[in-house]
Amino acid sequence: MIDIITFLKNLILLYGGLFAITNPIGAVPVFLSVTHNLSLGERRDIVTKTAVTVIVTLLVFALIGQWIFRFFGSSVDAFAIAGGILLFRMAMDMLSGRLSSVKISREETEEFDEDVVTLEEVAIIPLAIPLISGPGAITTVMLYMAKAGTFSERVAVLITIVLIGITVWLVLCSANVIKTRLGRVGIKVLTRMMGLILTSMAVQMIINGIKGAFGL
Repeated sequence: MIDIITFLKNLILLYGGLFAITNPIGAVPVFLSVTHNLSLGERRDIVTKTAVTVIVTLLVFALIGQWIFRFFGSSVDAFAIAGGILLFRMAMDMLSGRLSSVKISREETEEFDEDVVTLEEVAIIPLAIPLISGPGAITTVMLYMAKAGTFSERVAVLITIVLIGITVWLVLCSANVIKTRLGRVGIKVLTRMMGLILTSMAVQMIINGIKGAFGL
C-alpha cells in the first residue's frame, strides 16, 4: 500500500528539482521576445503547444531511458556523473543571471527574433526544446526514473512531469504579468536562486555517481 505522506514528500522534492532545471520563469523574456508581434489567441496557442511538447518530450525520455542506457552500454552512475557536469555548467550560467548556452544560444534567440516562423516552430523550437525541456531536464527525468525503485516512485516521476507542464502553461500564460511585477531584475534574481539550487543538485548527482561507480 502506498504511503501517502512519503509519496507527497517525494513528489515535492522531484517537482522542486525539475522546476529549478526547467526554470519556466527564466523563459518568460524569450517567450515575450519571439511572440511580441502575435495576438493574444496566437500566444495562447503557442503556450498550449509548448506545454504539451514539454510533457510529451520528458515523458518519452523518462519511459525509454532504461533502453537508452542499455543500447549505449552506459551505466546509471556514469550517466549521473555526466548529467551532473552538464547541470553544473547550466547552474553557472544561471548564477550569472543569464540563460544557459546549454539550452539555447544567443544566435538561436536572434534567429527567431528576425525570422518569420510558424506557431508550431516557435512552440516546439526554441520554447519547448531546448529552452524548457532541454538536455538538463531530459537527463534528470531519465535519472529520476532509473533511480525509482518502486512503482509509486515511478508514478511520482511521471506525475511530476505533468505538473511541470501545467506550471509551464500557467507561467507563460501570465508572462506579461510576471514581467511587469518582477521586471528583468526580478527574473534574473529568481534565475540566480534556481541556479544555486541547481548547483547543489549537480554536485550531489556527481557525488552519487562516483560513489556508485567505485562502490564507495
